[in-house]
Amino acid sequence: MDSIKETILEVVYSVLPLTIVITVLQFTLIWLPMEVFIQFLIGVIFVGVGLILFLLGVNIGLQPVGELIGSALSKTKKIWLIVLFGVIVGVVVTIAEPDVRVLSSQVDQVSGGDIPKSILILAVALGVGIFVGLAMLRIIYNFSIVYILTIGYGLIFLLAAFTPAAYVPISFDSGGVTTGPLTVPFILALGVGVATVLRGKTASSDGFGLIALASIGPVLSVLILGVIYG
Repeated sequence: MDSIKETILEVVYSVLPLTIVITVLQFTLIWLPMEVFIQFLIGVIFVGVGLILFLLGVNIGLQPVGELIGSALSKTKKIWLIVLFGVIVGVVVTIAEPDVRVLSSQVDQVSGGDIPKSILILAVALGVGIFVGLAMLRIIYNFSIVYILTIGYGLIFLLAAFTPAAYVPISFDSGGVTTGPLTVPFILALGVGVATVLRGKTASSDGFGLIALASIGPVLSVLILGVIYG
């Protein structure tokens, strides 16, 4: 019951400031048609209810399941299975991520269909999946995340020099949208589950950094897409 109350308050604190600001602007500066403003208020209610249900689902279902799956995979001691499942989870969760679909729709609209939505979503999902698998390897072999991030961003800047300019901002936005409300909880929980079994007390330090690594993948994949399409 306490978790439900905390979730409701969290959503209210998130949505209320924006609602207040737009309401003040409505009656001082912008003066939108009243039917549009009423639609906005109805939309705020729908967003609030949807976020409450979504966050409750994440807390009750996604996070515990992700952590248990990570723990179960680690107990098998099969490195290839852990990495493979990390790649699959990264791809599937990214495809389901609402932020990725919003970005792909906007890019498809702005580019006039030059960058198809399905291709962009697939490229972003594959990028996340590959780097989630790499993150699993980092946890297993205890690699330093600093070296991986340095190499990853070095490749990003190298590819950016050979990619058409229009693809560069899209690639970095692709990295940002993968840190959405669906991808982050599940991938973090999966990493913590793996690290808990393999690293014990250092699970907190090994589990974090997954999202940083996962965000590099879509940037690289979209830049490669730019080289191909460009």
